[in-house]
Amino acid sequence: MAKEKKGFWKEFKEFITRGNVLDMAVGIIIGGAFTAIITALVNNILTPLLQLIPGMGDDGFGALQVVLRAATIDAETGAELAPAVILDFGIVISAIVAFLLTAFVLFLIVRTVNRVHEKAEAMKAQREAQAAAAAAPAPEEPAPEEPAPAPAPTTEELLTQIRDLLAAKDETKKE
Repeated sequence: MAKEKKGFWKEFKEFITRGNVLDMAVGIIIGGAFTAIITALVNNILTPLLQLIPGMGDDGFGALQVVLRAATIDAETGAELAPAVILDFGIVISAIVAFLLTAFVLFLIVRTVNRVHEKAEAMKAQREAQAAAAAAPAPEEPAPEEPAPAPAPTTEELLTQIRDLLAAKDETKKE
């Protein structure tokens, strides 16, 4: 049984110290902080801007409420006997807006990181190709081809040329 616990704890330790788990923990912490920023943006900037729209009321999305049952209050003591039942669409809309803003910003971040990785990979591949081209021996250039020799003249052609040369020589002597 001790072996099982030791194996279990060893396996758990390996799981915890793996890079993926640590990356996930960092992501969750940063995500929580990012959610706080988005919530503050929705509650403190968007909701006040929506209050400027006629008919939205003083509490922005809060005007989108449906009271199903009013609170029951004791007439003598003023104490609330039963709470009101309210469908608060404003809170749901605020959460949806916060989610969409968070998703959009995270999309932009992931998209930018992916493009940077793609460019880095392309540059790495280009450098590897250049290094491979520089390390490869230069291809040998083929020797320039010599023109094919003219076919050897036939005996008749040679005799004709000799005759013509002797005739030209005789003519120059006569002159």
